Amino acid sequence: MKKTVIQLETVTCPSCIKRIEGTLGKQKGVLSAVVKFNASKVEVNHEDNILSDDLTKVIQQLGYHVIEVHQS
Repeated sequence: MKKTVIQLETVTCPSCIKRIEGTLGKQKGVLSAVVKFNASKVEVNHEDNILSDDLTKVIQQLGYHVIEVHQS
């Protein structure tokens, strides 16, 4: 299992959180996705074969700007 932390430009409301978490959570291989509202970060736990680029593409398609990505 890997953990990817994605820093977003901004998360403005509870519905944004629900939208991001729900969409990422439906992706094959994603075990959990949690948005940290005050930090504008998304923490994603996923299978080893999932690329951080795939996760950021999903977020960008929702209309959010990704600032940086850290994977462990």
